[in-house]
Amino acid sequence: MTSKQYLPLYVLFGTCEKVLSTFIDLGDGRGQAVRSDLRRVERAILMLAQSPAAEPSLLRLLPSLKVIASGGVGIDHLDLLFIASLGVKVTNTPGVVSDATADIGMGLLLASARKIRLLQKQFEVITNVWWHIASLNVFVTGSTLGIIGMGHIGYKIAQRGKGFEMKILYHNRNRRAVGATYCENMDDLLRRSDFVMLAVNLTPETTGLIGQRELSLMKPTATLVNVSRGLVVDQDALVKALQSGTIHAAALDVTHPEPLPRDHPLLSLPNVLITPHVGCSTYQTIRRMVEVMVENARAAMNGLPIPNEVKSQ
Repeated sequence: MTSKQYLPLYVLFGTCEKVLSTFIDLGDGRGQAVRSDLRRVERAILMLAQSPAAEPSLLRLLPSLKVIASGGVGIDHLDLLFIASLGVKVTNTPGVVSDATADIGMGLLLASARKIRLLQKQFEVITNVWWHIASLNVFVTGSTLGIIGMGHIGYKIAQRGKGFEMKILYHNRNRRAVGATYCENMDDLLRRSDFVMLAVNLTPETTGLIGQRELSLMKPTATLVNVSRGLVVDQDALVKALQSGTIHAAALDVTHPEPLPRDHPLLSLPNVLITPHVGCSTYQTIRRMVEVMVENARAAMNGLPIPNEVKSQ
């Protein structure tokens, strides 16, 4: 493949430099020849990040564009109908991020339940006190985990929950054979769960899925864990629920916006744990993600069946 054949490759990802470096590592000696071509695409990506409204004009400046290879599962950041109108293919990497995202979901659940961040802060202040009332925290083993969204990631979360002998409930558009209890009505899941884990794609239907009404249905001892997208939760309603004791705690790998403003109330609440959208951030996951992105792009450019094509509805 010549450097000119790389021009149609338009990579969308959180950190362009990380993607380009990995891509060049995969280039079997030809990476340096395509660096300048990719840099032009990177500049377009950065412009898009700064001004999403510029997308149509920027994409039209790339007449050789054949494929947008997006890392991860979510494609809510892409205007699929507009991209399809240009004759451009869109791909993602479903499955690649499932294990790492499920890991961070369970990590957040455990860290929140056992108050690890709070105890660390306490220990830093009172180093000679090894026990305190704050150490009395939530028992995870045998509790009820409600998963909203039973795709690749939801299924992996359920597997991990079973390892902690948790009772697994799930709500999904369709019932699946996953060895867990199906809740056709999401309200039923919210009422019964000790931990509610959000693992849905962001769509018009899931935007604001968890608001004041849904939070009010949860147990006052329950914890909300979100590893999907920030806009799935009404954050103003979440702040009120956490401040008033409507729910016990929240553990979030995603927010809206990202990052939150420094004065956002979620950042100062003691019963909130936030990580900076790092669900898939492991060396193995990122490398495999980029490998799949390249496989998808090569298939599109060579007119072959695309393993992970995303089509507009």
